[in-house]
Amino acid sequence: MSCASSLDRTVGRTEVVRSSLHPVFSKVFTLDYYFEEVQKLRFEVYDTHGPSSLSCQEDDFLGGMECTLGQLTSSLPRHKGALPVPVSMAVTGLRDPASSSENTPCVTHSILMSTLRISAGSTQCCMCAPMGADSWTHVWTCMSGYTRLQGQPKIVAQKKVTRALLLKFGRNAGKSTITVIAEDISGNNGYVELSFRARKLDDKDLFSKSDPFLELYRINDDQSEQLVYRTEVVKNDLSPTWQPFKVSLNSLCSCEESRPLKGLVWDYDSRGKHDFIGEFSTTFEEMQKAFGEDQAQWDCVNSKYKQKKRNYKNSGVVILADLKLYRVYSFLDYVMGGCQIHFTVAIDFTASNGDPRNSCSLHYINPFQPNEYLQALVAVGEICQDYDSDKRLSALGFGARIPPKYEVSHDFAINFNPEDDECEGIQGVVEAYQNCLPRVQLYGPTNVAPIISKVARTAAAEEHTREASQYYILLILTDGVVTDMADTREAIVRASHLPMSIIIVGVGNADFTDMQVLDGDDGVLRSPRGEPALRDIVQFVPFRELKSASPAALAKSVLAEVPRQLVEYYSHKELPPRDLGAHA
Repeated sequence: MSCASSLDRTVGRTEVVRSSLHPVFSKVFTLDYYFEEVQKLRFEVYDTHGPSSLSCQEDDFLGGMECTLGQLTSSLPRHKGALPVPVSMAVTGLRDPASSSENTPCVTHSILMSTLRISAGSTQCCMCAPMGADSWTHVWTCMSGYTRLQGQPKIVAQKKVTRALLLKFGRNAGKSTITVIAEDISGNNGYVELSFRARKLDDKDLFSKSDPFLELYRINDDQSEQLVYRTEVVKNDLSPTWQPFKVSLNSLCSCEESRPLKGLVWDYDSRGKHDFIGEFSTTFEEMQKAFGEDQAQWDCVNSKYKQKKRNYKNSGVVILADLKLYRVYSFLDYVMGGCQIHFTVAIDFTASNGDPRNSCSLHYINPFQPNEYLQALVAVGEICQDYDSDKRLSALGFGARIPPKYEVSHDFAINFNPEDDECEGIQGVVEAYQNCLPRVQLYGPTNVAPIISKVARTAAAEEHTREASQYYILLILTDGVVTDMADTREAIVRASHLPMSIIIVGVGNADFTDMQVLDGDDGVLRSPRGEPALRDIVQFVPFRELKSASPAALAKSVLAEVPRQLVEYYSHKELPPRDLGAHA
């Protein structure tokens, strides 16, 4: 939920820690850091009124802090471009607005400026917030130290910044402070799935059994403890099995497998005064070795009982029930591993564009100023061709009567070679487009499903290779809403299972409202039969919104989602880059 103003954009919200003035938040946020941009952030803490609270406006504001990501990373190495930075937070000294009861705090992290880039998997933000009876603290910390992944060394810079929490109009929220921990995690791209269970835990309840939950911490270089994950509570069970969870290797152990880890087991109390059952220590290296030998279990020890009881052994046993280690690859990993990106452009030749001989036509060839079709084509095509080794681009047209019989076609090659629709580079596509215009008769309707299906058939053949070798981008340039919307939705849903992305650029001044349904940003696209798309593969951009922008800005907006879509596809298929090691 967002509690930002209309000018803000909310990144996310932590979980709620109930009935506690000393909460520790386990939520992790991932952000990209850009040295060349001012990225303004705001952190806000609220006393929530429970699940019925639909927005932060209904909660009690306890304090906030504004800063820039650059301020939080000022001790990190300076890089040009995106630099991943993980962030964790803690809060102390929070005042109770109700005075008669403890708060149920949560933290909302929102962006004040649109310059902040968000890229899952590259920068992490996690929050922990121990709170005092009359004040509140939020912590953001950055780690520094030696880490490694897949045998590769990595220096991770850390920084810890503490600021006062402020109420409205800049007033201090008592003695409340917020401490933020930021960490560079660029290049750390693995994660692990863990599943724990316990056996014969101590019973802390008088009339029922304990309600245990597990917290996993990593030990930092300064010996401070950083919460990695908190499990759910298993009610009334001394031998609980907790749900599996996934965590990045950077969050778990800073990608240093020998870094100490600590597990704490508690008996949940609804008033926030949880009873300590016991703890154990391990490392990720030890976890892997013990799990491989089927001996991944640890005594859960309560040090007070151990000192007082001569025959004390443990307060139960914690068992690692499952461990799965994953490598998360990036867009560059696939490209450097040899994945080629095949680019196809599909141009709208329907009559609504106007007679190409008329200067008012969207297809008019002005020797001094390229039309909107050419501007969009060149801006996007020049980038895509760099990822295709032979630089041959497919160029198709739809909605025109074509020679020799002048029958309407919705998937013809604009070079009029049905056996080979490819052109030599983006300049070859431009020439084919200019030569095509006087030879066709603009007609209609605006049907794009046939072209989507044509590219999808080629992508389907590539899918059978079971290699990350060829990914397809289809750029559709059109001046109006598609006529075959039902067939187009069906074709897109089928294509979502294939190595394929679709970019639709609306040229001209038509009302493109109905086209937004094809872009899955506002919900999952479904076929007329109700089948959901496997992935969001469509990006729709009205050209008029970027008409005055530079070609680079246009290409950036149009291609922004492609890297994520490519990685999502190959990750879903569990296909690694073909030859990453050789290219690295």
